[in-house]
Amino acid sequence: MRDPTREAAYALLQAVLTRNTSLDVALDALPSMAPRDKAAAHRLAASVLRHTGTLDEVLEAHLRREPPLPVRHILWLGAAASLFLEAPPHAAVGTAVDLARTQKLNPFAGLINAVLRKVAASGPAVLDGLDMPRLDTPGWAWASWGAQSRAIATAHAHEAPLDISAKPGFVVSGEMLPTGSVRFPAGTAVTELPGFSSGDIWVQDAAAALPARLLAVQQGERVLDLCAAPGGKTAQLAAAGGIVTAVERDQARMGTLKGNLARLGLNAETVLTDAATWRPATKFPAILLDAPCSATGTIRRHPDLLHLRKARDVQTLTKAQDALLDAAAEMLAPGGRLIYAVCSLQPEEGAARIDAACARLGLKRDPLCLPELPEAVTAQGDVRTHPGLWPERGGIDGFFVARLVWA
Repeated sequence: MRDPTREAAYALLQAVLTRNTSLDVALDALPSMAPRDKAAAHRLAASVLRHTGTLDEVLEAHLRREPPLPVRHILWLGAAASLFLEAPPHAAVGTAVDLARTQKLNPFAGLINAVLRKVAASGPAVLDGLDMPRLDTPGWAWASWGAQSRAIATAHAHEAPLDISAKPGFVVSGEMLPTGSVRFPAGTAVTELPGFSSGDIWVQDAAAALPARLLAVQQGERVLDLCAAPGGKTAQLAAAGGIVTAVERDQARMGTLKGNLARLGLNAETVLTDAATWRPATKFPAILLDAPCSATGTIRRHPDLLHLRKARDVQTLTKAQDALLDAAAEMLAPGGRLIYAVCSLQPEEGAARIDAACARLGLKRDPLCLPELPEAVTAQGDVRTHPGLWPERGGIDGFFVARLVWA
C-alpha cells in the first residue's frame, strides 16, 4: 500500500544525502500533495537528519552486515517514526515495509520488517544511556564549538519555535522575549496569526533580529543593507524609519525580498548586484552586512546542514566574508558604523574575521551592549548567541554580531 508521506520523506532524504540538495529546495521539488502530508513528510525527514548517529547506534544491534544505502534510509525512517515521533509500532513497521516494495527493494522487505519490529518493541527506552548530542554531531563541528558543544548539540535535537518581529506599535499575542521578539510554539502557522495578512508581522528568529537592532538606525538616516535577502533585516531597518538601500546579487532571492517588503508595506531602494564590487555614489553612515556563511547557527531549523556542511567549506566562505568587509569599509562614511553579522557558530567566520578586518582596514570594534542577554556578549564586545542559550525559553539561533567604526 502506497503511503505518500513516507514516499515523500524518502525522496527528501535521497535529495539531501545523495544529491547534496538542501531540504528546503527538495521540499519545493516534491510532487503536488496535500499540505498536511507534505508537512508530515518534512517533519519525518528532519527527524532522521537530526538523529542519524543515534539511529545508526540503535540499528547496529540488529544488523549483521551493512545494508545498501537506500535500505538504511528506509530503516532510519521507520526507526525515527517509532522512537521520536510516537508512531504506533504497526504503522512505523508496515509503512517502511511498503516503502521498500514501492522502491523495488523487495528482497530487503523481510530484513526491514524484522529489524524495525525489534526497534519498536524496545521503544524509546532504547535511547536511555546513549550520548545522543555527540552521536548526532559531526566531529569537525563538535570540536569547533568548544565549551558550548554539548549545549548546542543538545538544542539541535529539538524543533525551533516560531519567532516573530512586528512593526512598531503592533501588539502580537505570544511570549514576549526580553529582546523584543515574540515567540510561538514550534509548528505554529504564521499565516494564521493576527498581523500577517495585514502586513504587520514577519518571521525572524530572535537572534536574527539583533543585528539590525544593534545598528540603532535613526529616523530618516540613510542605511545600506548588504546581502539583504530574504528581507527580514531590511524590514526592521525600514520600519525603524531608515532610508534603506538593499543590495542583493541573487535575482530569485531579490524577488523574495521585494515580495516581503510589498506584503509589509515597507519601502526600500533595491539594487540587484554583487555587494563585493558595487559602489554607491555617496557613502553611508550606517551599514549592515549580513554576510553569506556556513549557517551552522540555524541547524535547529535546517538539520540538513549537519550533512551538507564540511569543515573545508568554512575556508572558502571566509575569503568571501573578507571581500565583503573590504567593500563595506569602502562604502562607510567618516564617523559611520558598520554591523557585521553571520548566522554561524564557527569562530573562523566570527571574531577572527573582525580581528583581520581591524588589522587591515583601519577599523576598530565599537563594543556592543545587550543587557537582555548579557551572557552572549564576549570579552571583546561582540555578541555571540548559540542554541544552548535560553534553554528554558526554547533556545535561540546561533549568530555572531560585531559593530565596527573608524579607528
